Amino acid sequence: MIEVNELTKRYGGTTAVNGLTFTVRPGHVTGFLGPNGAGKSTTLRMILGLNDPTSGTATIDGRPFRDRPRGLRQVGALLDAGDVHGGRSARAHLSALARSNRIPQGRVDDVLREVGLAGAARRAIGGFSLGMKQRLGIAGTLLGDPPVLLFDEPLNGLDPEGVQWVRGLFRRLAAEGRTVFISSHLMSEMEHTADHLVVIGRGELIAAQSLTDFAARATGASVTVRTPDPGALTDPLTAEGGAVRVDRDGLLTVTGLTAARIGELALQHRVLLHELTARGAFLEEAFMQLTADSAEYLAGDRR
Repeated sequence: MIEVNELTKRYGGTTAVNGLTFTVRPGHVTGFLGPNGAGKSTTLRMILGLNDPTSGTATIDGRPFRDRPRGLRQVGALLDAGDVHGGRSARAHLSALARSNRIPQGRVDDVLREVGLAGAARRAIGGFSLGMKQRLGIAGTLLGDPPVLLFDEPLNGLDPEGVQWVRGLFRRLAAEGRTVFISSHLMSEMEHTADHLVVIGRGELIAAQSLTDFAARATGASVTVRTPDPGALTDPLTAEGGAVRVDRDGLLTVTGLTAARIGELALQHRVLLHELTARGAFLEEAFMQLTADSAEYLAGDRR
């Protein structure tokens, strides 16, 4: 578990992170979202002990990360996939990490196979594509079989097959009871991958809640629902906090709830659905609305 308490970081007169408090729990994939310049990377670096906070604390399973002598056994982290020695082979890079953390060398080949780089193990990293470097970085996070994993933009450079593989990997790691914390700017991927979200802007906390609850805060998105029994579904949707408009032909237009939550309620109340269509990107819409005042840079700035 990752616990951040009143975490603050100042650089001279600039406050990069301001009084952040949140918890990342095991068994979930937690997305870390915020506009450019929101303080996400600075926060991750403080969690890992790479930057000292001005005030506040960041602990992993109750202890600062830098107090752990064999870090890769407790935490796997990928902050920059390009931050590797280009002249080394993939196997040599991982072998060095394994030796420094007293991890059996057999794990090197295990993780290379898991990330799909077994055939490139002896190639120099300098010749790798960005997607291959991402896979190598993920292999490094898995090397010590740690209970806590942090990733900063892990999907950069991955092809569709790679994205699908990583999505499944994160879900599997969380299902094993690990803590999985992912910083990303890709709303669509967070919508498919994350269970919970921590959203910040200008270094301050905006939201820490389930993805479903956060996405439901979007005011411009709606879901079209077609069912032969609209009356049976209207009351459960309203009780859940949704706003329901019933058209003359019985078609429902629902705001305030995601399509996934509506489908769950329909199943729970045994209501047959003929159509369930999201109109607008819920997560992206909610993110844009709630971080509009926190974006550091805006195209055609209208502030």
